[in-house]
Amino acid sequence: MLQFQPPGFEQRAIATSLGTVAYYTPATAPWDVQPKTDSTPSTLLFLHSLGGGSSAYEWSKFYPALTSDFRIIAPDLIGWGQSTHLAKDYCVADYITLIAELIEALAHPPATVFASSLTAGLLVRLAVQRPGLIHKLVLVCPSGYSDFGGDYRQGISAQIVRVPGLDRFIYRLGAANELAVRSVLQQFLFADPARVTPEMVAAFLTSAQQFNAEYAALASLRGDLCFDLALYIPQLTVPTVMIWGENARFSTLATGRRLASLNSTAIKAFHVIPNAGVLPHLEVPEAVLNQLKSDVF
Repeated sequence: MLQFQPPGFEQRAIATSLGTVAYYTPATAPWDVQPKTDSTPSTLLFLHSLGGGSSAYEWSKFYPALTSDFRIIAPDLIGWGQSTHLAKDYCVADYITLIAELIEALAHPPATVFASSLTAGLLVRLAVQRPGLIHKLVLVCPSGYSDFGGDYRQGISAQIVRVPGLDRFIYRLGAANELAVRSVLQQFLFADPARVTPEMVAAFLTSAQQFNAEYAALASLRGDLCFDLALYIPQLTVPTVMIWGENARFSTLATGRRLASLNSTAIKAFHVIPNAGVLPHLEVPEAVLNQLKSDVF
């Protein structure tokens, strides 16, 4: 989905154990892509969330500001964007394995990794398993969506999409058409519906309409990837910064504060972005950048 990336970014591909991953990185003007010294510039890896229509585009309004000083890598995860879409039931282990392979192959570990939502929760689990891969975590509204003993899979939405045949119909109706994409962005993902642009709708829709895109999205909707993140936060040793949209739905600010309180040693900062939803790095990227200046860059 190169058409939705900033000018000067190019699409590349890398083979993983789960298939081919498309990723985006600055390559031509207007970005200064040559290191200013003989040393390799630090790599920042950006990982998108796992909701219908997600892709590397989610971070595309944020990382251009960092290209002068860092090497930027922004992949479409397997099942999303223009990466391989497997016709399979995705599980937690798939994405933990994939993220580890991407860090090893592209990010010169230990890496600084940015991630949002459920992907951020999965990254916490990887950091607990293999802390040597990661230098620092920047997590936006991290969640396992079954936190503190909750069980997303028992909710009505998860139960409905477990009905064979009905799940594909629900995906087409609720995620793979323009009206549905705009509605989700405006009503659930952003705090201010007026910030949703036609480009955002087009980018999410293009990802949602890829061949076999429903497999990864339905795994998320069914709750196949959900877990209790509260069980893993206390085990975290990697320095971590959390960002939370003040008006985030699904995983609320109150839940975020509660998660952060579980490990004051590893979690170095907790920033609240006013009047923002669950994707503040897309909705108000400049506000997130300003908050992170002293903690990360």
